Amino acid sequence: MALKLFSKNKKPAAETSSAPAPAEARRELGKSYQPADLEPLHPDPLRRLYQQQRYAVIVAQQDHWETTAEGQNVVAVAERKLEEEIALVPSGYAAVPQTLDDAPGCPEKEIDVAAFLLSVYPVTNSRFQRFVDAECYDDLELWPEEIWPHLIELHDLTGKPGPRYWVEGRHDRRFADHPVVGVSWYEAVAYAKWVGLRLPTEAEWQMAASWRIKSEADVFRRFPWGDAMDYRRCNTWGAGLGRTVPVNEFEAGRAPNGVQQLIGNVWEWTASELEVTDPQGRVVIGEMPMKVIRGGAYDTYFDTQATSSFRTGQILLARAHNAGFRCALDV
Repeated sequence: MALKLFSKNKKPAAETSSAPAPAEARRELGKSYQPADLEPLHPDPLRRLYQQQRYAVIVAQQDHWETTAEGQNVVAVAERKLEEEIALVPSGYAAVPQTLDDAPGCPEKEIDVAAFLLSVYPVTNSRFQRFVDAECYDDLELWPEEIWPHLIELHDLTGKPGPRYWVEGRHDRRFADHPVVGVSWYEAVAYAKWVGLRLPTEAEWQMAASWRIKSEADVFRRFPWGDAMDYRRCNTWGAGLGRTVPVNEFEAGRAPNGVQQLIGNVWEWTASELEVTDPQGRVVIGEMPMKVIRGGAYDTYFDTQATSSFRTGQILLARAHNAGFRCALDV
C-alpha cells in the first residue's frame, strides 16, 4: 500500500523507471544471481511469528499465546532461541570522542551505560528476507510519517522493495548468512521494530566493543579481543578478502560475552545522532542529520577507523554497500 500510495498518478514503470532490468542488474553484480526461494507463510499467527524468527515478539506477548499447550511449547522454544541469539552486556561506561577522530587527548563525553542485551550477530540477508516477504515496506505502522514519501525510493536494483543490491526482491542465496547491506537507517529501525527489538545506542555499541565495565581494573580495549589489531580476528582491508563473509566467521574476534564481528565485515547503524565538534570545540552542523555508524567494514583500510572508539556517520537515507546493523534489547 505504501509504495502504491505515492505512485498512483505516475506513468507505467516501463516508461519512467530508471532501475536496470533483471539481466542488467545481474551483470552489474558481476556474476549470475541465485535468488532465494520464496517461503510460504504459515497460516497460524503464532507459527508464522516463529517462522519469521520474531522470537522477541512471541516472548513479549507470551501471556496471549500460552492459553494452549501448543502455544506454551512454542513460547518456550522461542525463549530458548532468543537466549541463544542475544548476549548480556554488563553495565559500564563509554568515553565517546567528540571530534571527528579518536586521537589520544581528544575531547570525550563519558556516558554511563546500563546493562542491556545485544545480538550476537549482525542481521543477515536471510533474516531481512523475511521482513521483505512480509511486505513490511507497505506497513506504514513500522515507519515514521516523515519517511512515507521516501518509501518508494527504498527499492532494489530492479525496482522492487528491498535492500539496494538485491534483485527482484530476493537476496542471493549464496550470501544468505552474510550481513545485509544497502539498507538505510530507517530500514534498520523498521526491521528492529518488526522483530520486537531496537538499534543499540552509540554508547551501548562502544561499551560492548570496548568492554569497559565498572570495576577497579577500569580496562578499556581498543578491540573486543584486546589492544592490538589482528587481521585473523576481523574482516577489514588488512585481512585481504575484499568482500563480506558469513556472520559466524572470524570467531576469534568475538567480545568476552560472545558477540561477534563488532569490528569489520560491515559498519553498523546505531540509534544515535552524529554530534561532533571542530578542534576549537565548536559544534559542526551538517546539511542533513546523520546517524552514527561504528566498527569498520571489509574495505576499511586504516586500522584506526576499525576500533571500539572510532566514530563516523551517514545520512539517514544512505544505503551503502558496506553498512548493515545488529539489534539490541533492554534487560
